[in-house]
Amino acid sequence: MKTNSASPHPAAPNARLRAIIVDDEPAARRGVRLLLERDAAIEIVGEAAGGTEAVELIEREKPDIAFLDVQMPGCDGFEALAQLPPALVPAVVFVTAYDEHALRAFEVNAVDYLLKPYDDARFGAALHRAKEEVRRRRSDTVNSRLTQLLDYLQQSPPAATAPKDDPAGDRILVKSSGEIFFLKAEEIDWIEAEGDYMKFHVAGRAHLMRETMARLEARLDPKRFIRIHRSTIVNIDRLRKLSPSFAGEYAVILHDGTKLKLSRGYHERISSLMKEAL
Repeated sequence: MKTNSASPHPAAPNARLRAIIVDDEPAARRGVRLLLERDAAIEIVGEAAGGTEAVELIEREKPDIAFLDVQMPGCDGFEALAQLPPALVPAVVFVTAYDEHALRAFEVNAVDYLLKPYDDARFGAALHRAKEEVRRRRSDTVNSRLTQLLDYLQQSPPAATAPKDDPAGDRILVKSSGEIFFLKAEEIDWIEAEGDYMKFHVAGRAHLMRETMARLEARLDPKRFIRIHRSTIVNIDRLRKLSPSFAGEYAVILHDGTKLKLSRGYHERISSLMKEAL
């Protein structure tokens, strides 16, 4: 059984992590509780003495972490997890006196396998792994939702069909470092192709968007942007001068000093632009 990386209820970054304890031995549950209560980042939201009870507890409380015994009467830890939908399976630390189930524990993506008796340091290491797993799941969920939002915004009919003189269409949506940026056309200095992506240069920062040069050029206002190379588009307002390069070639110099190659095939466009400016 594989777990789903999506969290059933994304929490704020600094929220306490919700934990449950499942063991048929009261003394064992008490020992785990005492260790968890030392950690201010953990909130214990319930205990269960068996697998069936554990399933009900997880469905009700939707914990982030579960300290789960393997062998319990009626329904063991593995059977309990198998009854849950993948999205509800928490980060699981198995706690047991038997080592023969260790391989199976990791086959169901348990984050750790604690053998009784264990010391405080070993328990602390298991708890740390569980916390890291919860943070990873939350991060994956946020990134997935940002990607879905970006895809929706970029592919929605109003944005795709907006005329170039419409202010609503004068934006570029890019994802960078897990964030979505709404770039206004006038903010963009220049754009270059980089593999399957377009790199937007904005005030010394770079943002990537998965797009082709041809599709992007068709979306941009030709009164504001000009293509100077098969892999380069510049904001006309950023142009400072043309500088001779070699063998009759020219380089385009921007106001910030950036030097870009002007391909022969795009000389005519620049020449026409300069004639209009004179």
